[in-house]
Amino acid sequence: MRRLAGLLVVPLLLLSTAACGDDSGSSDSATMKNGAPAITAGAKFGEKPTLAKGEGEPPKKLKVVVISEGKGPALKKGDAADVNYLGQTWDGTEPFDNSFDRGEPFQLTIGAGGVIKGWDQGLEGQKVGSRVELVIPPDLGYGAAGSPPKIKANATLVFVVDIVKAKTIPLSATGKAVPQDDKALPQVGTNTDGKEPSLKVPAGEAPAKLVSNYVIEGTGPVVKPTDTVVVKYVGKIWKGDKLFESTYAQGNTVNWPLDQLTVKGLKNGIAGKKAGSRVLLVLPPSEGFGEKANGAIPAKSTLVFALDILTVV
Repeated sequence: MRRLAGLLVVPLLLLSTAACGDDSGSSDSATMKNGAPAITAGAKFGEKPTLAKGEGEPPKKLKVVVISEGKGPALKKGDAADVNYLGQTWDGTEPFDNSFDRGEPFQLTIGAGGVIKGWDQGLEGQKVGSRVELVIPPDLGYGAAGSPPKIKANATLVFVVDIVKAKTIPLSATGKAVPQDDKALPQVGTNTDGKEPSLKVPAGEAPAKLVSNYVIEGTGPVVKPTDTVVVKYVGKIWKGDKLFESTYAQGNTVNWPLDQLTVKGLKNGIAGKKAGSRVLLVLPPSEGFGEKANGAIPAKSTLVFALDILTVV
């Protein structure tokens, strides 16, 4: 299933219990420590680090070095984590990306596949409050394609990551089921077992204005337009009741900073709803992709979402 494009502005890191290996044979030196490039300045948690250039052949397996261990809970699959990071290629002398200069942590869901594999594997099991260094081989990074112009093909990546905080993500929306009395609107399932809810689109005319209705009303805080939400959803095209994407099929949750969403109807439909809720969203073309096609979504399509607002992070 094709992921929605054009929804979100993302940093370089994002893509469309960790195994720790050390086959580099490197010994400690001024530029190497524990087989990984040494931190040459800003060594403490919370400080922007600088990294030495890697020496010799990089390890062929994921390498995780705990620089300092925190006292918080260990990250597990499905947790939403806030981290600061700096990334550099093994043979590079300058970072290709870092969150320290942006002044705010980067948010991800562990194990959801929203970042490169080396991050999902390397951060799982690490404690909140820890600083870790990840040495990521190409097959767990950007591979043969690289990420031009800053990351060349088959590059080994080195990251220093500070795990700032984490939150366990609920499996499903929970709360009070709200009657779906308008039969001219799509009908959404109310299961709370974490499985994909049913979504049936009627054959009649689509509404001309944005619809944002509770299916299950949760008890969490009201979502603000500046919040970042963690969501699961199934999305269909009104015409023909045609599925275009399901995070359930992919086994993922998605983090959406609302102020970065470029699809108006998603931003407007989620803001003002309570976290923990399931909502029916119907986006007319003016609130969706308008006159432009987007992957499997034709131009001028009305979009329908059954969307769980799992939490605010």
